[in-house]
Amino acid sequence: MTQPTDNGRASLMDAALNAAERGWHVFPLRPGTKRPALHGQAACPRTGPCVSGHLKWEQRATTDADRIRAAWGRGPFNVGIATGPSGLLVVDLDVPKDNSSEDTPDGVTTFEALCERTGHAMPDTYRTRTASGGRHLYFTVPAGVRLANTAGTLAPLVDTRAWGGYVVAAGSTTPAGAYEALSGLVAALLPEWLQTTLKPSPARSTEPLRLPVVDGSRAALSALEAECAVVSAAPDKQRNITLNRCAFKVGRFVAWGDIPRHVVEGAFQGAGEARGLTAAECRATIRSALDSSIRKARPREAA
Repeated sequence: MTQPTDNGRASLMDAALNAAERGWHVFPLRPGTKRPALHGQAACPRTGPCVSGHLKWEQRATTDADRIRAAWGRGPFNVGIATGPSGLLVVDLDVPKDNSSEDTPDGVTTFEALCERTGHAMPDTYRTRTASGGRHLYFTVPAGVRLANTAGTLAPLVDTRAWGGYVVAAGSTTPAGAYEALSGLVAALLPEWLQTTLKPSPARSTEPLRLPVVDGSRAALSALEAECAVVSAAPDKQRNITLNRCAFKVGRFVAWGDIPRHVVEGAFQGAGEARGLTAAECRATIRSALDSSIRKARPREAA
């Protein structure tokens, strides 16, 4: 890989200073990579910022212009933004991996679909293009609200970075490409509906799932119980997509009149929330899955 020129180093320093002027806490990443350039705990000299104990990148990220000039004066470091200390939540809209099928939607598409399902416009805010071709949407978090990172909670290929996370700032470059600012001069306030969806879920219930006693075909009730059990056992990173898939499977019984829709919605709502999804996220996913399943359901004799 070609080494950055002095001009390239100056550009990276400017990128770090520009981010700091916005109030965003920055730290150096290894040249041409997304990995922190700061020492780890095992190699900590216990001097300077670490004189009272090892400080990780999130704790050492800074907005101090002198510290930034000193750090980037030593090398062509890419720029990391510690989202938590910066009061930011960044929505990461990723692209499918190379081995994905050609029709796999990207994060932009799935996030736009989520906005449409929940009746909200695509947020207008500061955004960047990532090296892989994805998008980062920057939002400021209201004072007193502390959110964690998520992976796939909102939708497939849609992650978020908040406390405990960081993003690569515009102006940085990797072998895959550059990070570039696209639009929006200001990071907008995190929309209330996104904040509600991303709030930590209550502790998972250890009680067994009990479905309501209702009239319905034996096959429909059996399918509902089985699919709710699948949701309850879903891995953390696949909770939302599992809920969508399972609700879709049961939707045909609603289309056939074997079981009331509100019963199916209530059962999956309970299973999804018990698994750690938010109430708002469950409602949006279940509604979308059932609408699609009912619309596409074949006649019973053809199924």
